[in-house]
Amino acid sequence: MSKKSEMNQAQTLNKKKMAFPNTWIIIAAMVAIVAILTWIVPPGAYDYESIDVNGTMRNVAIDGSYHRIDPAEANPTGFLGVFSALYSGCVSAADIIFVILCCSGTFGVMVKTGAFHAGIGSVVGKFGKKSLIMVPVLMIAFGVGGSAFGMLSEFYGFYPLIVGLGIALGYDAMFGFAIIALGEYIGFMGATLNPYTVAVAQSVSGVPLYSGTPFRVVCFFVFIAIAAIYLIRYGMKIQKDPTKSVVYGRPCIHSFSSDDLSQYKVDGKVVLVLLDLLVTLVVLMLGLMKWSWGYKELCGLFIIMSIFAAAVYRWNPNEYVDVFVSCARNVLWGAMLAGLAKGIMVVMTDGQIIDTIIYSLAGLLKHLPPSISAQVMLVVQTLVNFPVNSGSGQAVVMMPIMAPLADTLDLSRQVACLAFQFGDGLSNLLWPTGGIVIVCGLADIPYQTWLKWFMPLFGILFVAQMVLLEVAVLIGF
Repeated sequence: MSKKSEMNQAQTLNKKKMAFPNTWIIIAAMVAIVAILTWIVPPGAYDYESIDVNGTMRNVAIDGSYHRIDPAEANPTGFLGVFSALYSGCVSAADIIFVILCCSGTFGVMVKTGAFHAGIGSVVGKFGKKSLIMVPVLMIAFGVGGSAFGMLSEFYGFYPLIVGLGIALGYDAMFGFAIIALGEYIGFMGATLNPYTVAVAQSVSGVPLYSGTPFRVVCFFVFIAIAAIYLIRYGMKIQKDPTKSVVYGRPCIHSFSSDDLSQYKVDGKVVLVLLDLLVTLVVLMLGLMKWSWGYKELCGLFIIMSIFAAAVYRWNPNEYVDVFVSCARNVLWGAMLAGLAKGIMVVMTDGQIIDTIIYSLAGLLKHLPPSISAQVMLVVQTLVNFPVNSGSGQAVVMMPIMAPLADTLDLSRQVACLAFQFGDGLSNLLWPTGGIVIVCGLADIPYQTWLKWFMPLFGILFVAQMVLLEVAVLIGF
């Protein structure tokens, strides 16, 4: 096939992909819909009490305390407010936006040194045609972090690496992105010892802490197996025909071509930079898990890492700044998209409709037969994760309501906790109010492209969740 024919084919495919709405249009439409709801849904709130949950003071909803609020106390979003949501969201998500810009800038510097090319080239040379073996291995590794320790942001630094590795192995950016995104978030969903979901939900519900772990371990491996098979099939498909890639014809800032890799060799400078990266990631994970670090320390650590790498290759300060700014500029719109998505939450909070939505969804469960109540509880938890996109936050809001409701539905509270962790975990990969928009920005993957690729898998995993919940009910979990 001639180059002209290949270009025409890529242009034709891109035109077809343009039929799917741009991410900005999708999220802007959500902002507009939520703004309309602030005028329709009556404002309301639960009463909350501050209690000690496993050594952390949390504001927990009081079951039966929901009440309407005087509309004069709410602030529904008007016409101008819809268009101001970008500003409000960006202000609210300033920390997240800077993380995206900082990660892109610092890892852009690391890539520009050529050390990553040499390191990834060495990995590619060792695995060769056996590269698909890496899929389940890496997914389980990231999954264990999410499942046992609740690690999500701790893996941010790995996204540019794994995305670049996916491309270098002969697949595409989506392949590399899915390895880490599916691994950590499905691990978070199939939580075994997750302190932010399982521990909080069980403590609030009066269930023995970390009871039921063996069954959750089974769930974890079932979900990881489904996702790994789905991803491997995709990888095999695009290896045979690269035009089947959902990102075909779209350049990625983390790309490593085979030709590029062959030009770099591992030497003393490469070893120093890769050690710099390893030490940084280890210190980061320790800081986030043990020293209560946050985005501020993450950004500072990454900047130090990139400065050291530039010094190893004897860059002058101007060269470092130019590369950093250029790479950060590449993800500016993606970073601002995280701000627009945050605007959805700002609009719902201002209108004080979040608790009303939760109260209404919980009410759907009250008169259901036990045979389907667990599955409907899963649906409710999945929907609630749109406005309440924090695992521990959703636990302290929903479980004081769902636990006693489970008693009336003849369900165990353990099953209610399981439905919560399933609903919260899987929808983190779906709703733009959650972390998926952030990691899409880090990986230079358009959110709408991710949805197109992920939705079939979402359906498969959702059915698997329903089946496992039914098994849990049948075995008296």
